[in-house]
Amino acid sequence: MQYSQRGGREIYMLLVIDVGNTNTVIGIYQDEKLVTDWRIRTERNTTEDEFNVLVTNLFRVGRVEPRVIDKIIISSVVPPMVTILDAYCRRYLGRPPHWVNAKSYKGMKILIDNPEEVGADRIVNAVGAYQKYKKSLIVIDFGTATTFDTIAGDGSYLGGVISPGIMIASEALFHHASKLPRVEIFEPPDRVIGKNTQDCIKSGIIYGYAGLVDGIVERMKAEMDPVPAVIATGGLAPLMSGVCKSIEAVESSLTLEGLRLISSMLAD
Repeated sequence: MQYSQRGGREIYMLLVIDVGNTNTVIGIYQDEKLVTDWRIRTERNTTEDEFNVLVTNLFRVGRVEPRVIDKIIISSVVPPMVTILDAYCRRYLGRPPHWVNAKSYKGMKILIDNPEEVGADRIVNAVGAYQKYKKSLIVIDFGTATTFDTIAGDGSYLGGVISPGIMIASEALFHHASKLPRVEIFEPPDRVIGKNTQDCIKSGIIYGYAGLVDGIVERMKAEMDPVPAVIATGGLAPLMSGVCKSIEAVESSLTLEGLRLISSMLAD
């Protein structure tokens, strides 16, 4: 593994990128410490040059020197971004990235009908969660889709559930019910029974999804032995953890940490 000399000692600098359908999360690790991270919108129609302008500004604010990056690892569920980011890394960072998928990472047994169907982000989340907890788990990711992934006590990936994400469902409601106002759902209403239209919508979305989460988790637990711990990640995880009875912990940097762990297991 290659290290760079910084301040008289060797420090390993890793760039991790997770590309989701709605947002892309970028992080910089110094050895095993996440020193800074950013969440930006995923732009499918960008170019490597435009992406470089954006990231260069982020690096400048975060006081990150691109030349000190030793390694890059990326997970993506947006196929058009693969070509863009690969070109960006090669042209502006001077090195190719490692791409995570079921073919490239063999460190976790994937026990489903077609392992190649598992999204890279779900593999990364599973790895990050199991390496921290070392037990049977359910990992809920509140992203564009709300995904539920199950990991056995021996670290095998068992399968999961995919449901429409909270924001996707909300946008469908606002789009198809023209008389309903668009509302922000950053916090739940004080009561389930709304006294005005906005609180009725908030309650339906937030408490409705809490019921979905708790219901699916209960059914998953009935099919798993031993009983799994339940953790959550994704942008809305802190909000939903406050209204879901089943969520035991929130791991906001789970995907980035999973990428770091996978990178550490790979040869340069």
